Amino acid sequence: MLPFCVLPLRAWSRGLGYSLRYSSTSDLPVIHLPRRAQQFLERREKKHAGEVQAPRAGRLLISSRRRELNQYSRETCGQWEKPPLVSQGWKHRKSRGDYFTINRQREQRPWPETEETFHSLSLDPSLVSSLDVLNITSPTWIQKQAIPALLQGKNVLCASETGSGKTLAYLVPIIHRLITHECDSSSDPRSLILVPSRELGGQVTSVARRLCAQLGLSVRFVGGGHGRKAIANQFRDEPLDVLVATPGALLKALKWGKVSLSDLHYVVVDEADTLFDDTFCELIEGILSHTQIASRPSDLQRLDRKAQLAVIGATFPRGVAKILKKVTDLGSIETIKSKRLHFLMPHVQQVFKKIKGLDKIHELVETLKKQVAEKPGTGVLVFCNSSSTVNWLGYLLDDHGIKHVRLHGRMPADMRSGIFETFQKGQHDVLVCTDIASRGLDSLRVDTVVNYDFPPTLEDYLHRAGRVGRVGSECKGVVVSFVTHAWDVELVQKIETAARKRSSLPGLESSIKDPVKSSDIIKEEQQTL
Repeated sequence: MLPFCVLPLRAWSRGLGYSLRYSSTSDLPVIHLPRRAQQFLERREKKHAGEVQAPRAGRLLISSRRRELNQYSRETCGQWEKPPLVSQGWKHRKSRGDYFTINRQREQRPWPETEETFHSLSLDPSLVSSLDVLNITSPTWIQKQAIPALLQGKNVLCASETGSGKTLAYLVPIIHRLITHECDSSSDPRSLILVPSRELGGQVTSVARRLCAQLGLSVRFVGGGHGRKAIANQFRDEPLDVLVATPGALLKALKWGKVSLSDLHYVVVDEADTLFDDTFCELIEGILSHTQIASRPSDLQRLDRKAQLAVIGATFPRGVAKILKKVTDLGSIETIKSKRLHFLMPHVQQVFKKIKGLDKIHELVETLKKQVAEKPGTGVLVFCNSSSTVNWLGYLLDDHGIKHVRLHGRMPADMRSGIFETFQKGQHDVLVCTDIASRGLDSLRVDTVVNYDFPPTLEDYLHRAGRVGRVGSECKGVVVSFVTHAWDVELVQKIETAARKRSSLPGLESSIKDPVKSSDIIKEEQQTL
């Protein structure tokens, strides 16, 4: 038996990895290969004879370097079945360089379609005109559900995905009530909106002022980081319709007797999953003790009028019962919850890269340079887990000639003021920040979120990822996460499992009962007290 045989070139396309020469004695191109390779081919063809390769179903849901771990959107996985994971072995050092992508399954955010306009919600015509001027004509799903409930005088607990339009969901009914009810000339605020950070407070204030510009209503923001005199100057002897405040600054003003909450019509707790944290909740409880919250709509019409309550969050804050039961009847609170709460966003591409810590700088620089080259004018948010990392990373980006701005809670108030606004206006395209920029801030121009440090909790991941693909954004959005530590891998495995099963992220419902500490935001607020 000859040690070699001659086969047509098509055998080469069946998986042989031999770089062999062509035969010069045949009209057809041929290659020479060992007899054992020919026998292997014969056995494989005999084994798979008659088999038909079925096409894969749907779009590619998860793609990876290892094709056998790819999954298509219509492939199913049982509820109790443990799917194969790309990240299964990522705790081993040899996994460095591996990656997988959760691909975009929709081109736009999957909100239920609504044909209604704000004209159909029984709002004051002047308020609807203000919305039209801002080119806001149709309510989102959460606005369509929350606005009528608040207009009916109900206390509402509203939980919906980031970027779904929750700010207007509570601002519109507040403004409607303020312009349709008579008021006295008191300088005490008629409505109060509590927010966890100065950046979010500035944003809510800006939206409220644009809506109230033609309605004769006053809007004021009071934030921490300033001394007693600066805070006291915010409470002048003038009518105040909408007060937006951080908890620390407002509690100071209450203790100093600079403001009274006895004339409130509305109380809003925005980003409730943060404000009802174990540390923040003490401040919130102190503020709510100065208010009178209605237990039924009829309480809003009495002479000793009480305030209506709205609790807003991107995660469902069951833990609020601990505080709210002290100020109102829990049975009076109507819950409005999105069906897609705690789900990964199907319209945003999410990339996970397993790399060692020393390679993160190189990966980040390459990502930012690619963004500038391919998508000029769009924004990038780079998230870190601590203020010191933000500063250190900023110095390295300076060395690479990448223009950026930084935002974290340890900055002095004067330095921190206006940073996010300059990013929103496009004066800078890269913002390196802590989780203080992940809660509620509007980021329509952001195309890419980079988790330089992987977030410590699944809630933080959802909030960071929610900075892209927001309602009204023209950017499709991508989230790139660097995975380095073993505890990062555990969270990534939960995210990948939820994506493969197309289910909500695990553990969020139970963790809300005992809210996870958002340590960076809490420390920042404490430093302003």
